[in-house]
Amino acid sequence: MRAALITGASSGLGLAIAGAVAADGYGVTLVSRTQNKLEAATAALIDQSLDVQAATADVGDPEQFAAAVDAHRARFGRLGVLVNNAGVGLDAPIDRQSDRRIDLQLSVDLRAVITGYRVCLDLLSVAAAEHGNASVINIASLTGLAGAAGLSVYSAAKAGVIAFTQAMNQELGAAGSKSCALCPGYVDTALSDHVKDRLPPENMIPVSDVVELLRAVLRLSPRSVAPVIAIQRPERGRRRDHRL
Repeated sequence: MRAALITGASSGLGLAIAGAVAADGYGVTLVSRTQNKLEAATAALIDQSLDVQAATADVGDPEQFAAAVDAHRARFGRLGVLVNNAGVGLDAPIDRQSDRRIDLQLSVDLRAVITGYRVCLDLLSVAAAEHGNASVINIASLTGLAGAAGLSVYSAAKAGVIAFTQAMNQELGAAGSKSCALCPGYVDTALSDHVKDRLPPENMIPVSDVVELLRAVLRLSPRSVAPVIAIQRPERGRRRDHRL
């Protein structure tokens, strides 16, 4: 059996990824800190005869993340795909980025990615040894490639995710564990609600496009790796805005 663990999976992009990966034949653990939403989302996938389970955890807390991985281990016994999707972006100028806001973003957007590798490495290493093709997909952002005003801390965290992804390919790639940073612009989910007054949802990146790129990465042979993939809207006219 192939198995995957998806963080931030109670709604939006994470839930869509979990459903797609489960439909492709993986046993999936959905991880989120919002228990009621997570259990409802998981139940909906079970109703589709998909092999999934819920593990409630705040991935910003290393002990809770490790406990979620233990729950995955107990149910599925293996892990070939880890998707670090959980994230939080607080749109505010730097003088309104309080210590609490900064710590929250760095904890969930960056440290949780690092924790994910650490607590999943033994399972990923077994899958890599067996199949030569364990995968970690880190959901980063275009703002990690070009920082955005108002999203300074989020941009810094996502830039760190991209650099960490590249470092993990150097550390783990030869043994068969491959890492990819997917870097979308604004995706049509609730996480982008704060800009929908100036960027209509129909002009945002569809969730399905991100999901299909992730699926394509998982289909790559052991001989190929896609370390960083940017996903953005087509250029319109002369105006350019790296936040979009």
